[in-house]
Amino acid sequence: MSDYLVSESRTIAADPQRLFDIVADPAMHPKIDGSGTVQALRTGGPERLSAGAKFSVDMKIGAPYKVMNTVVEFDDGKRIAWRHFNGHIWRYTFEPAPGGGTTVTEQWDARHVWNRLFLKLVGFPKKNRAGIKGTLTRLDELVTQS
Repeated sequence: MSDYLVSESRTIAADPQRLFDIVADPAMHPKIDGSGTVQALRTGGPERLSAGAKFSVDMKIGAPYKVMNTVVEFDDGKRIAWRHFNGHIWRYTFEPAPGGGTTVTEQWDARHVWNRLFLKLVGFPKKNRAGIKGTLTRLDELVTQS
C-alpha cells in the first residue's frame, strides 16, 4: 500500500445498490461526509452521478472554497470515483459481504498527483483516513437507523 493511497473498509447491514445510490446522490455528500469539509452541494449539477458527470460542492478547510468534481469511474452498484482539479481521486466500492450486508471501501488516491509530497507533508493521508472512517460510520448510521 502506498502512502498516497488511503483505504478503509466497513461492513454495513444494507444492500450494495442502496449504499451505492446514496453515494451516487451528490446531495447526500454533506450528510455522509465524516471529515467536516463538505459543506453543501452547489446548484446546477445532476441529481444522480454517472460516468463523466460533473458536480460542485462548497468546501471548508480553514477557509471556504468550492470544488468541481468529475466522475472518472462508474460501475452502477459496484464502484464510483470522482476527481477534482488537483487530480486526486475519491473512490467507493461496494461488495456483498460474506454472511450478508455490504463491504464498503472508500479510498483517497493521490498516487498520480503532481504535488503528492506536499499533501503528505501537510498531513492529508492521516487526516483523510480519519475522515474516511467518519464517512463510513455516518453512511452506516444513515442506513441502519432509518
